[in-house]
Amino acid sequence: MDRVEIFEKLKDILRMMGNVDEALIERCGETSDLMTDLGLSSVGMLYIVIAIEEFFQVRFDDVNFGDFRTVGDVIDYIENEQ
Repeated sequence: MDRVEIFEKLKDILRMMGNVDEALIERCGETSDLMTDLGLSSVGMLYIVIAIEEFFQVRFDDVNFGDFRTVGDVIDYIENEQ
């Protein structure tokens, strides 16, 4: 799966979670801040982590998801783990 496909799937996950405004999802890019630009709370981040782990078959066991500041940081991690 390439970066564009990963990014599109992340946007789908954000939509499924239902806690991020659709307009924010459409405007986001790799430099978008997960908490500031997308308005994710710590609980929202937890749900996103679970969905990412299930869909992409990756684990965040050895990292702190709080270390990921941008959408691009998440894409980089997924890309490296696949």
